[in-house]
Amino acid sequence: MFSGIDEVDWASMEHAYGPADDVPELLRGLASDDPAEREAALDGMYGAVHHQGDVYACTLACIPFLFELIVAPGVQDRGSVVELLTSIGGFDLDEDDEAEIDEDEIEGAANYAMAAAAVTAGAGVFFELIADEDPGVRLAAPLALATLHRHPVRVLALLRERLPVEPDEEVRLALVEAAGRVALRHRPLAGRVAEWLGRLASRAHSPRLRLAALAQLARCSPDGLPDDVVPVVSGLLREMRTAPEECAAPEGDAAREGADPGPGRTPDAESFEAEAFEAEAFEAEAVDAQPVDSEPVDAEPVDAEHVTAAETCRGEHVATPTLVGQLRSLSAQENAGRGAPWAADLLRTLHVGLDDRVGDRTALLADQLRSPDRRQRIDAVRMSGGLIRAWRGPYEELVALVGEQLSDPEPRLAEAASHVLEELFGLAAPAADALAARLAADPGSWVKTWASGPPGLGSTVKALARLGDARAVPALAAALELPQVAHDVGFAVGHLGAVARPLAGALRRRLAEVVLDEGAYDRASPLLAGLTGLRAGEAAPEVLRVLRGAPEYRGEWLRTAALRALGSFGPAAREAVPELRALIRRPGTASATEAAEALWAVSGDAEAVLPVLIEGLQSDQVHDRRAAAVALGALGPRAAVVAPRLRGLLAHEELWLRVDAAIALWEVSGRSRETTDALLTAWEQSRHVRVRVAECLARMGPVPEGSAAAHVLRSELASVRRHNAMDGGYGSHDIHEDEKLLALCRQALRGTGKGTTT
Repeated sequence: MFSGIDEVDWASMEHAYGPADDVPELLRGLASDDPAEREAALDGMYGAVHHQGDVYACTLACIPFLFELIVAPGVQDRGSVVELLTSIGGFDLDEDDEAEIDEDEIEGAANYAMAAAAVTAGAGVFFELIADEDPGVRLAAPLALATLHRHPVRVLALLRERLPVEPDEEVRLALVEAAGRVALRHRPLAGRVAEWLGRLASRAHSPRLRLAALAQLARCSPDGLPDDVVPVVSGLLREMRTAPEECAAPEGDAAREGADPGPGRTPDAESFEAEAFEAEAFEAEAVDAQPVDSEPVDAEPVDAEHVTAAETCRGEHVATPTLVGQLRSLSAQENAGRGAPWAADLLRTLHVGLDDRVGDRTALLADQLRSPDRRQRIDAVRMSGGLIRAWRGPYEELVALVGEQLSDPEPRLAEAASHVLEELFGLAAPAADALAARLAADPGSWVKTWASGPPGLGSTVKALARLGDARAVPALAAALELPQVAHDVGFAVGHLGAVARPLAGALRRRLAEVVLDEGAYDRASPLLAGLTGLRAGEAAPEVLRVLRGAPEYRGEWLRTAALRALGSFGPAAREAVPELRALIRRPGTASATEAAEALWAVSGDAEAVLPVLIEGLQSDQVHDRRAAAVALGALGPRAAVVAPRLRGLLAHEELWLRVDAAIALWEVSGRSRETTDALLTAWEQSRHVRVRVAECLARMGPVPEGSAAAHVLRSELASVRRHNAMDGGYGSHDIHEDEKLLALCRQALRGTGKGTTT
């Protein structure tokens, strides 16, 4: 094995962490008899040679040796090597990708293309591995074939032939998943694959296999799902909970559930042979299997699958201090005691396939949340968060069921539920009592401490505070008495508003105790945020002390926080007027603009602040110009003189500056037509400005029926997808911002705002 490995000039190549002269040792480690050494070598391959999916020259040089490993019967854990090869060769570069490649990326793109070609050229070996004695190899081979082989008709034929005779249930699920992958990559075959999946889902196969077929059907042909998919899936889950879990199907006819009696024949094999899958015709249609699209599923991180695959029937892996070893250990802990650890993956796939069918997905999750299986409920809680994050809908029942999990003695379940509820803000109302009960029962969770960094409020406290529920106040009061105040306590106070007024005294006292050294910003900013949210004007002396004594380090940030607090106090902060007048004497700077804004809020002296804000509108910094525009808008008609300047900014290249200028123009002039046109243009250009635009439209008053603005607002309300939903990421305030947008759209259409429409 490894003939010629020492003749490769590894030292002339590099991987993610430097010279690649250690690659031969890693390759030999993959063939070691020592499980820990194999694990460490696999970690090195993913960590350096195939770092985050990258392909280097040394990665390409490894490919022939990796193929040697997977066909060597004496090598253990060959399934992991198959997965590694699948990841290296499974990158698709379509025409759109090629058009976007710049000069710096040409070499990397060429490496991906060469890796795909090299692994694909040897992909025929996976046909043999699909019947390998090692179940781990058989588990990895179907996805390798579906991803890499250029003859999808042959791949599908093999998958269907193998399914009735495969003894390992987990591998059978992998065969079905691979068929779904083929259908996604080769659309001419999707219809036939969907027909087969539909038959698998409806026949008397094991509930696991039927669920797998439904999941893949949702993935590649969701229109083929039965109308009663939710009760069907719920029934399958109940069957799976009551049926004994086994690694392999029984021998003989029992291994072929639903098979007609016959000499080694099954309905699947017979129907396949009768149809012949119209192989010749499909060969022509598929044009030897070049992928015809680049569905998001093709971009799934295959390199992570060796970590998350269930180990039920593959033997245990030795724990190692490597990244791969740690991830395996975490996966094992997560799946400990779980009868079918892959069931969660199937359900996630099903939910992704159901996409915008919010009613079906909600009903299915509600059923999962009522399951006696705690781990299934943990999965359902997490998936509920994902659903609500991306899609709009009536979630009262679902949220109440998530809230019920807070009282479960399993800490992971209760913690998962509290984290989901934390992101819901007002939508968490059906779980308010459950949150309050958990808060009262577990004072130790009110504040979380970390090895590094400041402490933070527990998710239950934040969830209740974001509801404006006064039952969160005792937890915040306790947090204010700790030696180090939680960094997010001020934001929680702000959400509570008037019900948190009793906390003003503690906030003042703690702010007065802050030492104004280099750590002042970290200690003072949570307290200033809380006082700002309460508009606690009696704290003006303490805030002024911070404003005057802000240190050089982060002093600008600290002064900004102090000025915002003073501005929120309004006339109650009159004693700050001399200080604010002194700060506006440097017009054109950010601090002058902030001081002018605070001075206007405290004194109402437009004559003093207007020149400063006009100067700020001419700053070289876009951020400063935006701040000045917003402050001018607050002056209203008293700043009417700046209307021409604001109008000139409507053509600025910076989108957010155009939006702020348009809103300020309406506020100072009272004219809505040119403002509305600019705002609607920005609305179409970026979803991120929509809340700001809707706020202005709501203040303008009733949007005329039949107008362009009414059409835009009604279209937004009709959309089931959240305006800020992202694929592959999210923000902690996304749901709150989207619900705010919906409320503003309704308000603008009802005409409950203030202003003129002339």
